[in-house]
Amino acid sequence: MGLIGPKVDDDARRRHSEDEQAAHRLPGLLEEVAAAERALIAAQEDGASAAELRRCGIELDRALTDAMRAAYARERALIGPRGYTDRIHRRKRLATRDVRHATELAERLLTEREAHRLHGIAQVPRSPVGA
Repeated sequence: MGLIGPKVDDDARRRHSEDEQAAHRLPGLLEEVAAAERALIAAQEDGASAAELRRCGIELDRALTDAMRAAYARERALIGPRGYTDRIHRRKRLATRDVRHATELAERLLTEREAHRLHGIAQVPRSPVGA
């Protein structure tokens, strides 16, 4: 242990680097969420078929999932590589303003995704077995 705490191992540095790369994609993924949401709303307004509404709903679910994962990666990236191994460092960094905002965004995306999964994906009627 050094003067400033335990050293960060290579695995934590690798995971932190992966999280930084994923977090870097977040703005583009949020744009994909907005585009998928607009497509679903347009399909609903145009009276699209159940199959088309389901396709749009699944696409929005995929976009929300990707954005949510990137938002949580951003939270971990802001905490830093020590946060993967040092529980106290992680807790202290979770209390900072930037990390709190990242957490709020990630949790909001998680909530939107779960609400969408419960109510936003259209069910397609099953075709008869003999048809």
